Amino acid sequence: MRSITVVVPGMVVLIGPAGVGKSTFAARHFRPDEILSSDELRGAIRGDPTDQSVTRVAFGILHRELGKRLAAGHLVVVDATNLTRAARLAILRAARPAGVRPIAVVLVAAPEVVHARNAARGPRAVPSEVVERHLAAAASLGETEDAAADVLLAEGFAAVHVVATAATTGAEVRFLQVRTGPTHS
Repeated sequence: MRSITVVVPGMVVLIGPAGVGKSTFAARHFRPDEILSSDELRGAIRGDPTDQSVTRVAFGILHRELGKRLAAGHLVVVDATNLTRAARLAILRAARPAGVRPIAVVLVAAPEVVHARNAARGPRAVPSEVVERHLAAAASLGETEDAAADVLLAEGFAAVHVVATAATTGAEVRFLQVRTGPTHS
């Protein structure tokens, strides 16, 4: 069983293509009030979680809310594809003032599994050509877990966990509450 230790306050950034199981993983291991989902924000803005025309607005809200929640000492799970370096660095920048140690959880599955899961979403399905781009972006992280970890650690993540989504039910997420006191000069 894979064990992922999450420090609270802290940030977990889920990374993977549409249909890989990020939202399922988040719902299984975290409370709803800990999760910031780009799909849910698009849904709240436009009534359609797949409406990409409001992505910029949704991520503006996500980054502001991320900063507020971290400043308040909460755990925040960022549920979005986070497949580009620019997207990940923007999240890391938004979190930097809180001084948390960000954790990356990369979810992986075989391409045919990702496509099948995406298709099963019904009206929330992402076009298959977009999923193909996501899969290519995920592959560009590296061909091995170590290669992906090297890329993400170099970007500023404190820890990287690569989880095969077929095994997410076997993943154990442990929480470590960290108490912080006043800083003494």
